[in-house]
Amino acid sequence: MANVKIKGIVLSENNVGDFDKMLTVLSPEFGKISCVAKGARRPKSTLLASTQMFCFGEYLMFKGTSTYHINSAETIEVFYNLRTDLEKLKYAVHILKIIQDVTEENQNCYKILQLLLNTLYTISETNKNLDLILSIFKLRLLCILGFSPRIKECTSCKEKENLKYFSLKNNGFKCEACSKVDKSVITMSKSTVNAIKYTITAPAKKLYSFELKDESLEEFKLIIKLYFNEKLEKEYKIEELF
Repeated sequence: MANVKIKGIVLSENNVGDFDKMLTVLSPEFGKISCVAKGARRPKSTLLASTQMFCFGEYLMFKGTSTYHINSAETIEVFYNLRTDLEKLKYAVHILKIIQDVTEENQNCYKILQLLLNTLYTISETNKNLDLILSIFKLRLLCILGFSPRIKECTSCKEKENLKYFSLKNNGFKCEACSKVDKSVITMSKSTVNAIKYTITAPAKKLYSFELKDESLEEFKLIIKLYFNEKLEKEYKIEELF
């Protein structure tokens, strides 16, 4: 098969044999793919930097019977600060695991890749609260996957005012009257309501341009955590790396 040029980010790397690597790479047009990088672990290999986890690069490769084989690569971004801060690294690894779970081969992953790159950049290059970044990432990812909460009106009666309750049962906002008969609702402050609305509707490049503090941040984290785990039918916990 002819060579193809693919831009993508390395989601995981595993050693194979004495000097080779098996990579999982997320690309916009080919989705999540497995790649063999021959000799990538040799000290003088030209693939040494471009085959590390978190590396976003351009890869020249051909497809074998079951995997892609990397011929050459150029790094675009390595997110260096993720490797020097253990707390940032822990959150970034957690995010890559989520991306691995929700992506497949031959899937259009442009929006997911864009979200991932923006998220890793924010973690790497800013000092924003990591729990806030993770919660924003999770909610925006759910929207891309087709699980966007209903936020314009009450999910039960269509009321458009005083929507200060989030219903896990009905996937969105509820008014006060309807909230009284829904045991799954979580009360929200005005700041939390605005944070959810903004995360769903904001332009990709401005997604992380707001802050939340104290009680509103805790509300936002709790709602997104419960909603995310329910929609993906899995409980995601951040694990210690060492």
